[in-house]
Amino acid sequence: MATYLITGANRGIGYDYCRQLQARGDRVIAVCRTASEELKQLGVQFEERVDITSEASVANLRTRLGDMTIDVLINNAGIAKRVTLEDLDFDSIREQFEVNALGPLRVTQALLPLLKAGSKIVLMTSRMGSIADNTSGSSYGYRMSKVALSMAGKSLAHDLKPRGIAVAILHPGLVQTRMTNFITGGITPEESVKGLLARIEELTLENTGTFWHMNREVLPW
Repeated sequence: MATYLITGANRGIGYDYCRQLQARGDRVIAVCRTASEELKQLGVQFEERVDITSEASVANLRTRLGDMTIDVLINNAGIAKRVTLEDLDFDSIREQFEVNALGPLRVTQALLPLLKAGSKIVLMTSRMGSIADNTSGSSYGYRMSKVALSMAGKSLAHDLKPRGIAVAILHPGLVQTRMTNFITGGITPEESVKGLLARIEELTLENTGTFWHMNREVLPW
């Protein structure tokens, strides 16, 4: 039985991570700002009132966790707000950087003492953060913050490899969640998480720092 900690666990992909991991017998620590009724009914350990943009809040989480060992840290929490060239909302762009790029780095740094050689770190990014794959423009805050997150992941992969900790940078696919307004043609969170868990299983120190689609395709930077 491995211990998984998942941020943004109250709904969508984060919730399904918790559901599938618990169903297969792993220990789950679900981290969120406010636990949904669905999450509460799963029966997993959940840690509420965690704001990943706040150093004090993340430090408090670290204290609450005590001296447990985390086998897999899944930085899943994120937001998406459309920002166009015609309506450049710089406050929205800053907010997306705080949540999508700085938040996961803040959580990783704070919880690093709880990881050991053989532990894994997952950063949930997006294909929209691929520079080479950007064929439609716009979405400035989301795209830019996800590029920054992927760069953080690549640096973490180099910095943590000597400690025996591997890092995956994962795209979940186009998923039917509240974030995507349950987009027609998207895959279900269940299907996405099945693929994501398979990628996590394949993660090693040899392929650390890889930018993967949940379907195993290696994505361009």
